[in-house]
Amino acid sequence: MEELGDRVLVVAFDGWNDAGEAASAAAAHIRESGAYREVFSVDPELYFDYQYTRPQIKMDADGSRTLTWPDATVWRPLHPAEGARLWVLSGVEPARAWQSFVAELIDAALSEDITGIIALGSMMSDVPHTRPISVFAGSDNDKLRAALGLEKPTYEGPAGILTVLTAAAEEAGIPTAALWASVPHYVAGHTPSPKATLALLDRVTALTGAVVARGELPAEALAWEASIDAAAADDEEMTEYIRQLEQTRDTWDSPEASGDAIAQEFERYLRRGGGEGPGKPSRDDPRRS
Repeated sequence: MEELGDRVLVVAFDGWNDAGEAASAAAAHIRESGAYREVFSVDPELYFDYQYTRPQIKMDADGSRTLTWPDATVWRPLHPAEGARLWVLSGVEPARAWQSFVAELIDAALSEDITGIIALGSMMSDVPHTRPISVFAGSDNDKLRAALGLEKPTYEGPAGILTVLTAAAEEAGIPTAALWASVPHYVAGHTPSPKATLALLDRVTALTGAVVARGELPAEALAWEASIDAAAADDEEMTEYIRQLEQTRDTWDSPEASGDAIAQEFERYLRRGGGEGPGKPSRDDPRRS
């Protein structure tokens, strides 16, 4: 898609932006689906709090142990591809010096002649696992919204690193879009969430025209959904709660639904106690950020 250009950087960070590991898994899947090499990585000493994000020690194949430090790394695709070529920026949300952190990454993007950025996030939401995963697609860029049918974010409040990065990119002249997948909040014990990862990848390819092999993800998504079905089958309260979420989602998705009808259904949902569910994300909902 010419609006984002043919050198698109896909961004995902572990942490606050990554419910169900859906966003970081999508970025990892893109990188693992082709040949990539590292072109830039930040100095972890400058940006990470090791008491919060500790280095990991792992055993190599030969039995020796190696430390892996928190990072944020830009990866370049090595071969031509159909549609846009996808660069990947993945890592950990920094603990300090966000402006310097972002400035380094934007400089790296400019050095790679990146023409557009897609930021990936995922959030816990009051949605049913049995329906297609909702993905909010938004942008602060007027031209991108008009060309790609994206929404204008209206959220005001605390922001994550994705918001800071995309704001800096727009200032540097790189158009940006953000994709946020809604992960059912009651599936916290079923992480990772491949169905949400698959939904994000579908939207990335729709926006860019890039071809990304899905591999085992569709089968993993079906198995994930089936495992939650099995867990809910023995819990009448959970089964009823999921049924209420399905009813609300179906009302929102119906072609004949008007704003008044949706509002009335939502009010009924709240009266049934739906607004009391654990993990309700309304205050920090990135669909408004």
